[in-house]
Amino acid sequence: MDFILYALAGASVGFAVGITGVGGGSLMTPLLLLFGFPAHIAIGTDLVYAAVTKAGGVIVHRRLNTIRLRIVLLLASGSIPASLFTIWMLKSFFPSPEHYSHILTSSLGVMLIITGTVVLLKGQLQRHVELEPARWQLWIQRHSLPLTVIMGIFLGVFVTLSSVGAGAFGAAILLLLYPRLPSIHVIGTDLAHAVPLTLIAGTGHLFLGNVNLVLLASLLTGSLPAIYVGTRLATKLPEKVIRPLLASILLLLGAKYAFF
Repeated sequence: MDFILYALAGASVGFAVGITGVGGGSLMTPLLLLFGFPAHIAIGTDLVYAAVTKAGGVIVHRRLNTIRLRIVLLLASGSIPASLFTIWMLKSFFPSPEHYSHILTSSLGVMLIITGTVVLLKGQLQRHVELEPARWQLWIQRHSLPLTVIMGIFLGVFVTLSSVGAGAFGAAILLLLYPRLPSIHVIGTDLAHAVPLTLIAGTGHLFLGNVNLVLLASLLTGSLPAIYVGTRLATKLPEKVIRPLLASILLLLGAKYAFF
C-alpha cells in the first residue's frame, strides 16, 4: 500500500516537474518530510531520484548538441569536490544523522527560498540579461570563469545538504554568468551538470545510509511516465498562473524549514 502511495507522490511531483521545469528536489524533499521521513532519508533518497530523472534530459540535449561541456566542467570542478568534502564532514564530525538533521533542514529552507525567488522572477531575470548590461554585469561577465567555479562550490555544498538548487538556481546562475547563452543551451548545460552532482551527492548519502531504496523505486515508478505527460502538456497550461503559485509554495516551505 505504501508503495502505491509513494508512486502516486512520485507521479504528482513528476507531473509538476514536466509542466514547470523546476527540479524535483524542491518539490519531492518537502513532500517526503510531510510523509514523516527523517530529513537525511528524504534528502539522500531525493538526490539519487534527481540523478535518475534528469539523466533522460541529458541524453536528449546531447543529441541536440545543446550542452556546453566547458561550462559543465568548470561548474563540476567546484561542485564535485565540494560535495565530496561535505559528505566527508558529515561522516567525520557527526556520530549519527540525527546530529546533523538541523543543518539539513535549515539548508533546505534557504535553498527553497532561493529557488522560489528564482521561479517567481524568472521572466524578469531573462528580460534583464537581454538589456544593455550594467557595470556590475560587465564585471561578472569578465570574471565568469572563476565565478563559475565558485558558484559550483556553492552548489556542491548546498545541493548535498538540501537536494535543492541544481535545477532552477543552477540555471539562474548560468543566465547571469553567460547572458548570451541561448535558453536551450542554459537548460542543457544545467542538466548536464546537475546529473553528476546529484549522483555523487546521492552516492555519498547512500554510503552514509541515508537512501531508502524501496522508497526510491516507488518514486521512480510513478514519476518517470508523469514527467513525460507533464512535458507534453506544458505548452497548454497557463504559465502565468502556475509559476507564481509554485513560487509561493516554495517560499512558504522555505520559511518553514529555515526559521521554524
